[in-house]
Amino acid sequence: MERSLSVREKMETISISHIDLYAMRKTLDTGVFHAMRAFVCVVDAGSFSSAAEQLDLTTAQVSRLIGDLEKRLSAKLLHRTTRQRSLTDVGAAYLERCRDMLALLAETEALATGTGVAPAGRLHMHCMFDLGRRYVAPRLPLFLRQYPEIQVEYSTSQHKPNLLASGSDVSLYVAEELSDSGLLSRRLATTFSILCASPAYLSEHGSPQKPSELSAHSTLQVVNPSVSSGWRLVGPGGSKIELAARAQCVADTPDVIRSVAEGGAGVALLPLFSVIESIQAGRLTHVLHGWRSPDIGVFALMPSRHYMDAKTRAWLDFVQEHIAPSIEADRMQFESAAL
Repeated sequence: MERSLSVREKMETISISHIDLYAMRKTLDTGVFHAMRAFVCVVDAGSFSSAAEQLDLTTAQVSRLIGDLEKRLSAKLLHRTTRQRSLTDVGAAYLERCRDMLALLAETEALATGTGVAPAGRLHMHCMFDLGRRYVAPRLPLFLRQYPEIQVEYSTSQHKPNLLASGSDVSLYVAEELSDSGLLSRRLATTFSILCASPAYLSEHGSPQKPSELSAHSTLQVVNPSVSSGWRLVGPGGSKIELAARAQCVADTPDVIRSVAEGGAGVALLPLFSVIESIQAGRLTHVLHGWRSPDIGVFALMPSRHYMDAKTRAWLDFVQEHIAPSIEADRMQFESAAL
């Protein structure tokens, strides 16, 4: 009677089979990693022909690689039409894992050969609008000069991004509290919001002397998932108060409310980074000194991956060195100057 193989023997047989197949390959650059690289290149280049040119292959060879990869996975990675290529849901998730694995492979080989891996490739970064306008955009030229092999794709919104679905590598996000979203987070700095209005508005309506007087004023409010629905204020000695919001104007971005406040429409509670230039220029006036929002965290958010590639680490190190100190400097300058 023929003896059945144990689980360990089956695994050894599979391993030997894989080794035999691997030994049959003509070079170490072929195989599944080669197909993964072709897949990533097709997505980044936008077409099979452009990817083929970059990979020094024919268009037919690249198409065959993607086809073989889909056959291996039993899943469709790309929607193909005569004019367009787009990722399937499976393809979008697989793409991010391919990027991770190829970057890890490059760094592992660099470690073995004693060479370093220069940060390179496409870096998808997301940032809330006013935070980026004040701190990120002015410093991007320096980052690009330091890392000429990185290509930046920069996007903005006031909502916490779905990093995996959007393909973003990292987001700079401002929030009083972070919900448990499954993302990795790193707190970079702390800021807060302050009450302000235009000199013209205050000249006509007077300046509130205590929080309870705000109910007699027209108020302007930022409403988005990163801030509370009401106005929570912290005052002298740590006293706290929460005011129901009955705003005459609401918007999801601080820059809109700042513009409306500068136009004399009312009192606004806005992040320091959004209004500090307007206060310094005299377009807005800080009201209710001693009262402000609770501390607001500035966070770096990343997909919950076990591996972070060199370009993302380079950006986070840059943010920690050049951007986080600027946020803290604004806070300290404001507190010391009592603007």
